[in-house]
Amino acid sequence: MKPRLTYALLTSVALLAAPAAKAEVLAVLVGVGEYLYLDANLQGPGNDVRLMAETLEARGVAPSAMTVLTSDAAALPQGVTTAAPTRDGIMAALEATAAKAQPGDTVVFYFSGHGSQAPDMSGDEGGGYDEIFLPSDAKNWKGEIGMVENAILDDELQVWAQSLLSRGVKLVGMIDACHSDTGFRSTEGQGVARALDEGLLGIPEGTPSAPATAPLELTGDFVFLYSSQSDERSFEYPLGDTGLWHGEFTLRLAQTLTTAPEASWQQVLAATADAMVQGPARQEPAGEGPLLTEQVFGTGTAAARYRIEGGKLAAGLLQGVEAGAELALYAAGAGGDPLAQVTVTSATAREAVLPAGLPEGALWAEVIAAAPPAPLTLAAPVRADVDDGRDYAAWTAALPEPGAKPDLVPILVDGTVALAGADGVLDPEGPGSTPRVERLGGETEAEALDRALTVAAHGLRLRETLAGATGRSVTGKDALTVTIDRRSAAAEGAGCGTAADPAPWRPDEGAAPCDQLWLTVTNTSGKTQDVSVLYMAADFEVQPIWPRSNIANRLAPGETIRVGLQIEAGSVAGVEEIWVLGVPVEGATGQRVDLTRLATPGGIRNLAGVPDPMTAWLDSRLAIEDEEAGTMRGFSLKPAALTMIRQVVRLKPGSV
Repeated sequence: MKPRLTYALLTSVALLAAPAAKAEVLAVLVGVGEYLYLDANLQGPGNDVRLMAETLEARGVAPSAMTVLTSDAAALPQGVTTAAPTRDGIMAALEATAAKAQPGDTVVFYFSGHGSQAPDMSGDEGGGYDEIFLPSDAKNWKGEIGMVENAILDDELQVWAQSLLSRGVKLVGMIDACHSDTGFRSTEGQGVARALDEGLLGIPEGTPSAPATAPLELTGDFVFLYSSQSDERSFEYPLGDTGLWHGEFTLRLAQTLTTAPEASWQQVLAATADAMVQGPARQEPAGEGPLLTEQVFGTGTAAARYRIEGGKLAAGLLQGVEAGAELALYAAGAGGDPLAQVTVTSATAREAVLPAGLPEGALWAEVIAAAPPAPLTLAAPVRADVDDGRDYAAWTAALPEPGAKPDLVPILVDGTVALAGADGVLDPEGPGSTPRVERLGGETEAEALDRALTVAAHGLRLRETLAGATGRSVTGKDALTVTIDRRSAAAEGAGCGTAADPAPWRPDEGAAPCDQLWLTVTNTSGKTQDVSVLYMAADFEVQPIWPRSNIANRLAPGETIRVGLQIEAGSVAGVEEIWVLGVPVEGATGQRVDLTRLATPGGIRNLAGVPDPMTAWLDSRLAIEDEEAGTMRGFSLKPAALTMIRQVVRLKPGSV
């Protein structure tokens, strides 16, 4: 979710002052999983708030400076203050923390639980809706007071926030909830959405909002990180087979914050978004505020290696280590040459099992590649409208057997099958934005499904494989930088008209059919890089963009290339992605790497000649492995680190 917290940047004259006391970090952490009056319990917030407390402690925040509001206070860091996550409890904790905070201090507010919307009774939302957070004692809409009883309004949080900012206190907000819960969602989808529809809160349809007034604006030093975009849902999922649930955003954010030394909030947000690609979520986190480019408080562990004891690694699913992940083994916690490469056999929440027969002296391990993606799995099909009068028998007969943890949810709609993401949400970006399976050239339903699922399986596996192969440094200098210009063009008949002059593109503006996006890619590293650009369409098809026709794609340090692509005329709303990939060249005349060859599904992919080590390694990761996990492998299998810059493109027909 992304509340409409607007802000203005003010400049001021710095005044001489006496040396300030050492700045502190204070935290209010809220996890609402059990609701006393609403049938809306969640399984993840208790685990989330515990993980966030551990994460803040790892970054140097004293447990005595944390107030944790949760119905499950077990296993929290010793010394934290606890309370029930009721409205009164949350508001009291916020006020008490504000009273302690001094100029220069940082206050962290974290919330994990349900959000929703209610009619704006103050008018500051432009006559629309207030975003609300639901404490454990939240009830339904109460007409006498004109609000959801015991809910916390974003307006209230904004007043509290400004009281801190006006005194020179910095504010960090991290929200794992959402306010968008409209449209059809299949119950077969993975995870649970952290939003409640207004109807479930008893808000009468057509309840008027107050006339629009000037919106509140925050001024001061703050940053807000949101688990999803304002029009998306946020989800929680089970963590492997552990029985533990976590918000996907919280899990990935905690993993990043724990190990990111001296990173900016913007770098942390980008790393979190990239890590979420490897999970079931299709939500895209967001952030705003003047502190986005400022360094995160504390330093984290900064440890790239985990200890090995008794054949087990002191890291597991909570740290992003799962069965199939590849590790390099070392004798020391830093430095030294690798002794071998192994594959994790199994993993629990906090530890991973390694294969037998580890080399003598192997005491530390470093993750060098995430586990290869599993084969594509579908949920059971669901009809969007049981009364649409369409016959879906041929489609349902052609669908494969459903799996326990689906990647896609087939939704029967419009006489065909729509392939929704793991969350099961139909058309989250607007009508038609969930890809439909179309029969082409006399195909049967079975043939059309086979073609569409082959494309989807390859696209999703390739994205996860590339993301899992990238370097894990959050603060290291990017090997490549990318800027994008947009040249808008109107549709003319079945094609596109003349493009306008280029202008810097803002991703939040989206892109319209016929728009041209021009990428300027610069090698900012000290090594020559082979650069490839691919595009993942909303229907999961991966298209090669650059290089084309075997043209040179090698960039020396400091060199720049321009790469253009055009959105097809007639494109509907949807979420697509640009991938810019860089592979460092080994030696003066290293073999050229062109990763566009991986755009084609494996069954028809042609890797003519002897492929370069990176292409060969990625191709082997894409293949469904029949060998048992846990085999020892030669260390030479893992090539140089891969750089992946992923840019989301939201198609918005009619946008300008």
